[in-house]
Amino acid sequence: MGMKHYPAEFKADAVALYRSRPGATIKSVAAGLGVNTETLRNWIRAADERRPGAHSTQQAASQAGGDDVQAELAAARKRIRELEEERDILRKAARYFGDGDALVNRCQFVEDHQRRHGVKRLCDILGLSRSSFYYWRRTAAARAARQIAEAWLADRIRKVHQNSDGTYGAPRITAELRDEGGPVVNHKRVARIMRTIGLEGVRLRRRHRATVADQAAAKAPDLIRRDFTAAAVNRKYVGDITYLPVNGSKPLYLATVIDLASRRLAGWAIADHMRTELVIDALAAAERTRGNLTGAIMHTDHGSQYTSRAFAETCRSAGVRQSMGAIGSSADNAVAESFNAAFKRETLKGRKGWPSQREARLDAFRWLTRYNTGRRHSRLGQRSPIAYENDLQPATTTLTQAA
Repeated sequence: MGMKHYPAEFKADAVALYRSRPGATIKSVAAGLGVNTETLRNWIRAADERRPGAHSTQQAASQAGGDDVQAELAAARKRIRELEEERDILRKAARYFGDGDALVNRCQFVEDHQRRHGVKRLCDILGLSRSSFYYWRRTAAARAARQIAEAWLADRIRKVHQNSDGTYGAPRITAELRDEGGPVVNHKRVARIMRTIGLEGVRLRRRHRATVADQAAAKAPDLIRRDFTAAAVNRKYVGDITYLPVNGSKPLYLATVIDLASRRLAGWAIADHMRTELVIDALAAAERTRGNLTGAIMHTDHGSQYTSRAFAETCRSAGVRQSMGAIGSSADNAVAESFNAAFKRETLKGRKGWPSQREARLDAFRWLTRYNTGRRHSRLGQRSPIAYENDLQPATTTLTQAA
C-alpha cells in the first residue's frame, strides 16, 4: 500500500521521472512508482503552475482570445456604420432622381455631398465612375453657358410660335430665326428645344369634302396632269371649296384661287352658301389682284359650281382656260387640298368648329391675309408667297381682298 503523505522531494522526483520519459504515460509512470494515477497527475499540474512564466502564458492565451472577439466586434460595428451611412446617402440621393436616374443628377449629388462623404465613397455607392464625375465638373462652365444659350433660344422660339398663332413647327420656326439674325441654328436643335418646352406645330386633320360632282355637266380637259408647277406667276391656278364648321349654326364656305408659281392666294371669297356665285367671286378677286388673267389656266375638281355654265362663262370672259382632274381623285387637285388642310388645322387647332360665324370670318380673314404676307412655305424656301414674288419681281404687288 502506498504512502498517504509523500515528501516534496518524492513528488518532484516523480514529476521529473515522467518528464524524462516523453513516450511514457502518466498511468505507466504512476504504476511503476506505486502511486495513484490522479495523484501523479495533480503533482504534474502543480509543478507546471510553479514553472516560471506558466501563469503569464495562460493569461496571454486568454487575452489573445479576448482580443480576437473584440476585433470581430469592432469590424462588425464598423460594417454596421458603413451600411447605415450608405442607407442615409441613398435616401438623400433619391431626392435628386425624381425625374429619372440621369447621369447629371448623380454627378450633382456627388458635387453637393463630397465634403462630408468623399468622392470615392459616393461614386461607389451610386455606381458612378470617378472619371465621369470629374469630367462633368471640369465641363461645368461650358455646360452653364450652353444652358444660358438654350434658354435664350427657347424664348425666341416661344415668341415665333406665339406669333404664328401656335401653328409653326420646327422647320418654319428655324427659317424665321434665321431671318431674324443671330447665331445659326439647326432645325433639329429647334425641334429638340420645342419638345423640351412642350411646343409643337398644328397637325393635319381629316378633310371634309365640300364639293359634289355633277355627273351630267360638261367636263373640261385636264391641262395640269398633276404638274403643280409654273414657270411664272399668273400662268396656272388651282381652286377649291372648303367648309368652315360653326357650332350650333350653318357652316360658312371658303372658295380659293391659288397661283401655282408662288402659291399665292390670288383670290378668295366666303359665304354662308356654296352656290356658283361663291367661286365666281373668288375668281373675280384673283382678277383684281393680277390686273388680268388672260391666258391663265384655272384647274379645279368636278364640283357642280365649277362645271356650271355661269362659271364657264366667267372664265371665258376673263380669258381663263378651264382644267379639271379626274372625278373623285383628290390627288389631281393636291395643292388646293393641301391649302385647305393647312387652313383648317391652323385656325381650328383641334376644335370641331367656331363659336360663331363672325369669329369664323375673322379667323379666316386673319389667316388668309397672313398666308400671303408672312406664313412661310416649305416649297418656297421657307419664304411667304409675296416675299417669293418680290424676289422674282422687285415691284410690289398689293393683294386686294375679296368682299
